Parts: sequence; C-alpha cells; structure tokens
Amino acid sequence: MITTAVPIQIVDFDPAHATAFRALNEEWITRYFELEEADIKSLSNPQAYILAKGGFILMALYHGDPVGACALLREEANVFELAKMAVTEKAQGLKIGKALGKAALAKAKGAGAAKVYLVSNRKLHTALSLYQKLGFKEVPMPPSIYKRADIKMEIDLLA
Repeated sequence: MITTAVPIQIVDFDPAHATAFRALNEEWITRYFELEEADIKSLSNPQAYILAKGGFILMALYHGDPVGACALLREEANVFELAKMAVTEKAQGLKIGKALGKAALAKAKGAGAAKVYLVSNRKLHTALSLYQKLGFKEVPMPPSIYKRADIKMEIDLLA
C-alpha cells in the first residue's frame, strides 16, 4: 500500500472494489468517448479479463472511498499495457492520477516489466501531460481497434 501526503491510499484490487472499478470505467469512458464494441464488452466485468491475463489493478482510495483506478494488462512476459486509468470527476485535482501512475509503474517493474505502453487520444490533454510527467514518450502509432486511438506512448523501465 502506498500512502501520499493527502489522504490517498493506493491499494491492490480486491473483489469488494468490483462495483467501484466498473463505475469508474463507465464514468470515464462515457464522459469522453462514444462507446465502441470493445468498451461495451469490457464494461460488464472489466477486472476479470485483466486479472486472468496476469495483469493487475490498483485502486485509489480517498478517505477510504474508491475514487480512482489503474489497470495494467500483461501483453508479454516483460511488457504491460496501461489499459485503464480513471479518476472520478469529484476527485479531479487531487493528484490521484500521478499517485496511481507511479504506483502502477513500480508494480509493473516489480513484476519484471521492461516496458509499459498505452494507446490514447490527443484530446485528453490533461492525461497526456500526466503520462509525459511519468516518463512516457510518444512512439509511432500502430493500427488499433479503437477509432479514437491516435497516440501511442511507452516507457522503458530498464532505462
């Protein structure tokens, strides 16, 4: 568990967090994007797929309430995708995303990851700024199933 200067705790996902994790995903995705088929499939039980593939989920608790989540999906033995990062609207400005990002990168490195990447959208300006502050760099964009995805970033954890 990581505790920050404000009353934020970063904890590993627990089945008791399932409803909050699903709600965070729904709030984040529906606020910014038109739902696509891949999103609709993942919203019913998003944690099952991530955890079954050897990934992990971190939850941010503010005064004990779940207000943020970060999920890393294992793509290869030493490569993870930052698949989800969401903070509730009421918790914006508390630097929860930064705390989640740092904790997720540390967890990935501890799990043997050499690289973490993400695929996102340029209209999420605040998120892109956060990713850059965490050390992610833009790389050429591969084809994606998501119409909204137009940027790929990655971080080399061995550098």
